[in-house]
Amino acid sequence: MNYLSCFSVYSLSRVYVKIETLSAKNRILQLYKALSTMPPTNVNKKQYDYLVIGGGSGGLASARKASGTYGYKVGLIESSGRLGGTCVNVGCVPKKVMFNTASIAEALHDAKQYGFDLPSIPKFDWNYLKKKRDAYIKRLNGIYLNNLNKDKVEYIEGSASFVSKNVVKVEYNGNVEEIEAKKILIATGGHPHIPHDIPGANLGISSDGFFDLEEQPKRVMVVGTGYIGIELAGIFNALGSDTTIVSRSGEILRSFDPIIKDTIHDQIKKEGLRVLTYGQVQSLARDSPNGPIKVQFKSKETNETTEEFDTLLWAIGRDPNTKNLNLENIGINLNEKGYVVADEYQNTSVDEVYALGDVCGIEQLTPVAIAAGRRLSDRLFGGPNFTNSKLDYNNVPTVVFHGTCGSVGLTEPEARKKYGDDNVKAYSSKFVNLYNAMTEHKPVTAYKLVVVGEEEKVVGVHLVGRDSAEILQGFAVAVKMGATKKDFDNTVAIHPTAAEELVTMK
Repeated sequence: MNYLSCFSVYSLSRVYVKIETLSAKNRILQLYKALSTMPPTNVNKKQYDYLVIGGGSGGLASARKASGTYGYKVGLIESSGRLGGTCVNVGCVPKKVMFNTASIAEALHDAKQYGFDLPSIPKFDWNYLKKKRDAYIKRLNGIYLNNLNKDKVEYIEGSASFVSKNVVKVEYNGNVEEIEAKKILIATGGHPHIPHDIPGANLGISSDGFFDLEEQPKRVMVVGTGYIGIELAGIFNALGSDTTIVSRSGEILRSFDPIIKDTIHDQIKKEGLRVLTYGQVQSLARDSPNGPIKVQFKSKETNETTEEFDTLLWAIGRDPNTKNLNLENIGINLNEKGYVVADEYQNTSVDEVYALGDVCGIEQLTPVAIAAGRRLSDRLFGGPNFTNSKLDYNNVPTVVFHGTCGSVGLTEPEARKKYGDDNVKAYSSKFVNLYNAMTEHKPVTAYKLVVVGEEEKVVGVHLVGRDSAEILQGFAVAVKMGATKKDFDNTVAIHPTAAEELVTMK
């Protein structure tokens, strides 16, 4: 007798079918009978101690901590085929490369005033930089995969959805697999919001699409004046695109302290950006596939009008990646905007299911997700010493790579609302950075300290000006430690620097 072996699509387990040595016709009949009367194949689920859905910064950090540090069996599911999430692929890392590029362009314009004989500004090759930047990101993807392997985290490529609170279905290239885990983390991140209710909205691109541009557009409209819109509009403008930016209100960077949003608002106009306030895009249209985009819009500065642009970029917020997770199957609570509700320990409404990062909509920053992911794994797998391990979401520093500007702690209005006007004092300083002593343009550097109480505890630091991102990191430590204005005053200044203003403010 012979045996025919085959594989079950679902379990990938080998099945043996007994076949007698008969005529060809009888062998086919026997095989058909055997296969048609076989009992259903049981699904052999993979089993893990910890299963992470999402291969972004938070998910990777938590998975590696659980496996590499504590030795638990961990699997990580990612649907995009690229590890690193938004930050590595279409966010902070490639954005910083473009910010550096814009900074070099600005330095070339300043070079003549520093004595360098440049007959003309060198031509910028957008496509050359894109290819080099993409290659760098691809190398980072490989590094992340190697790190997972080193920490013995099993990487599972596919789209995940919940079957039950401990079982997840993964689909990849038509194949379906069910995976079981004792604990599951939702760290699926978010994506840019596109206003599909506006006719022709899909003719625009998002911040993701910014990194797909093969050539630099000549005429750009950026809709949205949060940090993403301000950063990308600034890059376009510095590299020579004719750039318009649209705010739906009369201000930009609305969540930041007035010293930041007012200073940057004035600065971007002086840099040549066209700023439209109280704006509303009404429709987009294109006469031919490669033709310009006709944008119908209105604003305080233009009234209702139609103008042509090569690119329109939507930067009007982000949405959570929860659509296909089947969270309703297990009763996960979402808020009114669709974000997963999690408490300070990253617990969701379902036991042994956790969530962190952008999918929760709180402090959507890469270092926040990384820190939260590591602390969660400490708490879940690190033993009694980490029972109360959690991330403190207070005093999280953040920067905008235009200007640059940065903030940690409370804004002045927030402090006054929380502590009362009589208990709050603000120290501020505006000056021209020494770098610009030789240049014709004189952008303002502006710093503010917000202090509370008789001891003048520093509860907010707000910076605008060259190198603010680097300066802020150290001062964020001081705020986290509860430093007072007197502590700042007692620190000897480093001269000549812009940062010395923070320890000499009167």
